[in-house]
Amino acid sequence: MPAIIPLAAFSDNYIWAIREGVRAAVVDPGDAAPVRAFLDRERIALSAILVTHHHGDHTGGIVDLLRDRAVPVIGPAREAIPGRTLAVGDGARVEVPGLGLMLDVLDIPGHTAGHVAFVGRDAAWGGPVLFCGDTLFAAGCGRLFEGTADEMWRSLSALAALPDDTRVYCGHEYTLANLRFAAAVEPSNPAVAERAARERAKRDHGLPTLPSTIAEERRTNPFLRAREARVRAVAEAHAGRRLARDADVFAALRDWKNAF
Repeated sequence: MPAIIPLAAFSDNYIWAIREGVRAAVVDPGDAAPVRAFLDRERIALSAILVTHHHGDHTGGIVDLLRDRAVPVIGPAREAIPGRTLAVGDGARVEVPGLGLMLDVLDIPGHTAGHVAFVGRDAAWGGPVLFCGDTLFAAGCGRLFEGTADEMWRSLSALAALPDDTRVYCGHEYTLANLRFAAAVEPSNPAVAERAARERAKRDHGLPTLPSTIAEERRTNPFLRAREARVRAVAEAHAGRRLARDADVFAALRDWKNAF
């Protein structure tokens, strides 16, 4: 089973290192420095770069990493990714070079137009894993920079349909702020309060709140809970109008969170 290791970057980014023996692939290397430091410290080789979307805080380190090591770069077909050697989209199944691990690709537009996720389903992962960039966050979701609310709702719904025990590796440490919003949406949801206490304790000890699980997201993430009657009611109250579709509830929640 590979080790999946968070490499902190910038103020709140995570670059995910997938290590198998003396090799590692990295997901969304916005900065080359923490990747180089990890490789040097552990005395291991970089085998591949995986990219979920084109934003600079997820791609900015690629060119630097490629200067002294020629490795495959796997990224979304519908976005411009520096150094990309393999363009992938929905339904693709790729082997992580050098690690012998398989990943399925899902198109999850909304945050950006061509955003993808990588899903590991094989037993070799030690249980299902999801690398979802900035579409799904722990207790939250990404802003709609390029896509529509309908697209993002479909993308989040597809991720929510993954198995309960899927470990969620997203791109940022936003969990506590997201849980404050979740508590405003569902103040009577005990799972939100319990999770907030648990995650606060982790951060107090300098630990990441990730990975999450899909089961936990379904219990506590308001953006996955638009079908819940109490979430719909509070979204309608905030929006000041009836919301006919689940996607409309999601859009109202996203607008609320943008100004929260």
